[in-house]
Amino acid sequence: MAATSNAAADDDAAASPLDTAGPRAASPPDTVDPAVRRLVFTLIVGALAVIFDTTIMSVAIDSLAGQLHTSLATVQWVTTAYLLALAATMPAVGWAQAALGGKRLWILALCLFFVGSMLCAGAWNAPSLIAFRVVQGIGGGVMMVLMATLVMQAAGGRNIGKVMALITVPTALGPVIGPVIGGVILHFGDWRWIFLFNIPFCLVGGYLAGRNLPADRPVSGTRPRLDAVGMLLLSPGIAAVIYGLTQLGGSDGIGSVKVVVPLAAGVALLAGYAGWALRRGAGALLDIRLFRHRSLASSTVLLLLAGAALYGAMLLMPLYWQQVRGESALGAALLLIPQGVGTLLSRSVAGKFMDRVGARPVAVVALAVTFAATVPFGFVTPTTSNIMLMAVLFVRGLGLGAAMIALMGGAFVGLSREEIPAASSISRVAQQVGGSIGTAVLVVILQRAVAGSHTPADLASGFGAAFWWAAAFTAAAVPLCLLLPGKAATEAQGQETASAEQLAEV
Repeated sequence: MAATSNAAADDDAAASPLDTAGPRAASPPDTVDPAVRRLVFTLIVGALAVIFDTTIMSVAIDSLAGQLHTSLATVQWVTTAYLLALAATMPAVGWAQAALGGKRLWILALCLFFVGSMLCAGAWNAPSLIAFRVVQGIGGGVMMVLMATLVMQAAGGRNIGKVMALITVPTALGPVIGPVIGGVILHFGDWRWIFLFNIPFCLVGGYLAGRNLPADRPVSGTRPRLDAVGMLLLSPGIAAVIYGLTQLGGSDGIGSVKVVVPLAAGVALLAGYAGWALRRGAGALLDIRLFRHRSLASSTVLLLLAGAALYGAMLLMPLYWQQVRGESALGAALLLIPQGVGTLLSRSVAGKFMDRVGARPVAVVALAVTFAATVPFGFVTPTTSNIMLMAVLFVRGLGLGAAMIALMGGAFVGLSREEIPAASSISRVAQQVGGSIGTAVLVVILQRAVAGSHTPADLASGFGAAFWWAAAFTAAAVPLCLLLPGKAATEAQGQETASAEQLAEV
């Protein structure tokens, strides 16, 4: 970074209500500021509504089809429409924050998610529910990007690992509690409670946001202009790619028009955006020149692979227990709890080690552990011990939790404050697209592997083949972790931030 840009970033940080020198000056250099912790807690409460809604829905599709008296293909759009709205909204969050300010944008997005949840609970048929899920997706997409942006800007590049461990609490809690809550709701109550369950988090989160988030303002005196051309290229391009991937599991296969056309259109739109963004530079919706930072470029690729390994395997595991072992949705969700517990337990340790030794070694070890703990699922049979599989899932959760801390935190090393919103959008989109790729590919592999299977042993063998691919996604990411920033880059970031704070105090 040039000295002038650093000085500008420091001035912005000093002027921002999210970055105050006082709390940091009173805090030891290796601890997270109390002001940042309070900010994280406030944002987490609202974000839990989005995370729980997503994970609860993962076990509800089959029940929704029956209760709404529609086909599984139709009700699948309840998830697909939400996913598309989520992904299409993410690129514009940086511009919206600059135009409205972080606090106002967060409260607006939370209100939108609240309204969407109420509408979903009042839906009268599948088409209305699908439409209302789009409203939810828009609010949720803004919140998931903005949460990381606000916290990383407030932290100012210090203790990234510990801060990322705090931010990822909702992501870790969701897979543990969400499916269980969904199973209980569907077992004892009406499907509408899936959406009504979000309401307390929205209300309490809105109250805390109004009370605890610092009053802010747009980043400049003049309202920034929306890159309309970029928006028309990038958001539909991402949505088209994700939609094409979701159709891979259809009966027509990979050569289907439903797959080829949206994928081709999406790739063309993304290529068009790349050319447009390179010419427009900093005025683009997302400045892709940020990929000059090796930390962001390597983290983006790794998040694609990690998203594929995480979400793809999360699809396979409950299906294995339901289709091969005959478990209910609630039973399968309970068997997945050890993985979530492992994810929760490894976060704080991974955050501390990342701040101490850098993202690179933490990611290498974490993904190697994740790979080793995925391999046993390649040998599953109809009688494999559930105790053994749950123990393996616990270890896998330890690896996944640590890996996501390193990969997501590593993306922000070396970035200035004004670059964080775009980096946050890029990393979230990468994780979302990676999850769609992993889910789509593993669904196709599983369908082909179990085609013609008539016995539990044949089904288990098909699942084993799909699990081997999930392990392969993880293995491919391990050597790429060597491109992540190491200890020197992380220490330099912290020293640069400390120097900026001292200058601001003077």
